[in-house]
Amino acid sequence: MAFRLQSFFELDAELTSPLDLTTPTAALSVARQLVLAQGTGAGQADMIWSDTVTIAPSGTQAVDLAGTLAGPLGGTLTFARIKLVVVAAASGNTNNVNVISDGTNGPLLFIAKGDGIPVKPGGLFFSFDPSAAGTVITPSSADLINLVNSGAGTSVTADVVIVGASA
Repeated sequence: MAFRLQSFFELDAELTSPLDLTTPTAALSVARQLVLAQGTGAGQADMIWSDTVTIAPSGTQAVDLAGTLAGPLGGTLTFARIKLVVVAAASGNTNNVNVISDGTNGPLLFIAKGDGIPVKPGGLFFSFDPSAAGTVITPSSADLINLVNSGAGTSVTADVVIVGASA
């Protein structure tokens, strides 16, 4: 089985201020190509999981990265390291989708277990770590990322993609 990932991030912005005789412009351009090849080292990955999740009002969807996720080509996935995480909240959501490293069994996707970030309706959380270490996943002690509906009343939906390595 072979693996490859190529993604491109581009930010192109322009700020103008029309004046009487001139229009000053401040342009900004940032572009990065993100590539992962087949393998388990630096700049490499060999596993991918994706799903559209719906989280009940005030509910939590735990994403267990060690031995419970169904692989896209069959079998179950046990990540040893994760290299890329994308959580794209649906624009029709009323509440945020909070991405949280579980307080007890979370990987250090953020600075500490229990830390997280809100993804507002239509928003996107993106993390890319091409290093050999990536974010270490340890079964039963550092393997849960929680997707939490920030409020009551309505469900939320998000597209989730996780890319990583088996060793």
